[in-house]
Order: sequence, then structure tokens, then C-alpha cells
Amino acid sequence: MKEILAKILNHEELTREETKGVLIGITRNEYPTEQITALITGLQMRGITVDELLGFRDGILETGVPVPLHADRYIDVVGTGGDRKNTFNISTTSCFVIAGAGYKVAKHGNYAATSTSGASNVIANHGVKFTDDLDRLNRCLDECGIVYLHAQLFARAMKFVGPIRKALPFPTFFNLLGPIVNPSQPQCQLLGVANLDQMRLYNNVYQKIGIDYGIVNTIDGYDEISLTGDFKVTTNHYERIFTPNDLGFANALPEELVAGANEQEAKEIFDAVLENRCLPAQKNIVLANAAFGIQVLERGQKSIEECIEIARESIDSGAALKTFTKFVQLNS
Repeated sequence: MKEILAKILNHEELTREETKGVLIGITRNEYPTEQITALITGLQMRGITVDELLGFRDGILETGVPVPLHADRYIDVVGTGGDRKNTFNISTTSCFVIAGAGYKVAKHGNYAATSTSGASNVIANHGVKFTDDLDRLNRCLDECGIVYLHAQLFARAMKFVGPIRKALPFPTFFNLLGPIVNPSQPQCQLLGVANLDQMRLYNNVYQKIGIDYGIVNTIDGYDEISLTGDFKVTTNHYERIFTPNDLGFANALPEELVAGANEQEAKEIFDAVLENRCLPAQKNIVLANAAFGIQVLERGQKSIEECIEIARESIDSGAALKTFTKFVQLNS
């Protein structure tokens, strides 16, 4: 570790194998807390590279619980978080819309860090019990097209750095790892990022991992398609800036996206979207995010207009709600 820290102080980049080894060493309690804190702080000040991030990812997946799923192609829809916008559970709602449209989804998530309600909060508040039982997870994917992977059951390495991360007054590169350590290693992902620097970083990460992806950012700082203004989308196939009007939607107001003051209010919005009784802006935002996820699954072969209509049918027909109801039944 002293050699690693010396490299960082000398502004040298670490290799993918070096950061993987460091992560594994952390899980074996090989380093004192002070050295781990210095490592995290040094990398945060310098900025992490693609290979360094991938090495930490390799270490987390190797020391964690793998989840082999019985499906050839499925997607995760997730945001980096940390945009401080306190939006309702847009990614999670979009996942059930995608599953309702007949696609497979493996949603990876956790409790909220900076917002009212994270994916695990809103799902647990419906009575769902999280599990790492592979038979139950695969049964759920088979019977309702979606499975939920609560991060704390799988990424064992994170508990070793949890107290340090809480003690530090700034976000660290571990925040960037969340979206890319889904233990089922999906072949498709739609990722929302809070800024264009993160978009460039993950674009390079996904190209090295070799999956089908879409990365989205709303220019006014949302880590999802918020429809509050122009937004950028980068995929394997194109890079483009869209306006809400390009998709046939009106601009949304920031207050229409807010999760509410507590978990119960966030749950009510989640339910209202799936039950098709929400604000028009809330439905449109979920349709937009679900549509770009569907386009990733379709390898870019369907237009975004076609994908919006597929997502709309999932809500309007009640299929998304039926999928969620079945999911709760299987996991309660």
C-alpha cells in the first residue's frame, strides 16, 4: 500500500490489476484505516481513471456474491445519485414499465444516500423481503420478468469502507462504482449521470466492459431524463442532444419530479405512476427513461418514438402494474 500511495502522490496512474489487488487487500484487512483513507482521498483529489475504476469493480465482483441469472439478455436502469434533486423513484418505476412490456430486468439498488427514497426504500415499503437466494431470484425473473438485487447482500467489500466513507466530508470514487457492480453483470444498462464528465468516464468504462449501454444526463444537472430541459444521450450507436419536444413531451417543472418529504410520499408517487393516475409530467418522465432503456435492449434497432409507445402501452394496459403486483407477491 505504501508503494501505491507513493504512486498517487507522484501523480502516477495505477493499473487495473493494482486497484483490483488493493480492493481485495481491503477485504482481507491488510491495511490500516489511515492508509485506506489516504488512498481514497488521494484518488478523489487527482481524479480516478477508467482502468483504476475497472480494477476496483473487478475486486468488488470477485469478493462479492455472484448472481447467475437464467436469461440471455436483461437490463439494469440506474442513476449515479448525488445530484441533490430528490426526485421520485424514476429508474425503479421505469424498470417495472420495461418488464411490463415483456423485457427482462435485473434492477440493482440500495437505500437512499442523498434523497428521500432509494430503490430499496420504495420496494421494501411495499413489504418486499430482499434475498440472495438464487432459486428465488431466478423464479422471480422467470415469472414476472424482473428481479431486484439489494446491493448490501452482494457487494461484501463495501462494508469494509463504509465507516471511512461516512467519516469523509466528500463523495468518493466508491459512489461511481455502484452502477457498474450489479452482481448479475447485465448485458445492457441505462445509466443516468449528473454531469458530462461522468458521461465521458462511463462511456469509456462501458466500451471496455463490452456491453450495450445508454448514458443520459439532463443538462441542468439531473442524473436521469428529467424533461426539465435539453438532455444528452450517448449509446453504442449514437450521441445526441434531445429536447422534451423531440419526444412529443412538454417541459416538466422541477417541482413535478420531487419525491416528497418522506418515504411514504415517494411510495405514493411510485404507485400512482404504475396505476396510471399520476401527474402527466411524472408519467412522461418514466416513459422517456423506460423508452431509452428499451432502445438499448433492442440494440438501437427501434426508433425512440417506437420505444415510447411500447412503454406507454405497458402503463396504459395495466401490464406494468400487473408485473409489480406479481413481483410483490413473489417476494413478500
